[in-house]
Amino acid sequence: MNFPTLLILIIVLAFIFDYINGFHDAANSIATIVSTKVLTPFQAVLWAAIFNFAAFFISKYLKNYP
Repeated sequence: MNFPTLLILIIVLAFIFDYINGFHDAANSIATIVSTKVLTPFQAVLWAAIFNFAAFFISKYLKNYP
C-alpha cells in the first residue's frame, strides 16, 4: 500500500472513531446525571438536546470570530 492511500485510510478511520466516540460521551454524560438522580432521564435528554443545539450556533459564531 502506498503512502497517500495509507494516509487517507488513517484519516478516514480517525474520523469514524471520533464520530463513534461522540455517542459514548453523550451517553456517559447523561448516565452520570441520571444515576446521581440530579435529573430524570427525560430531563437529562432534554437538557442534552437543548445544549447540543445551542452549541451548534455558538460554534458557528466563534468560528467566524476574528
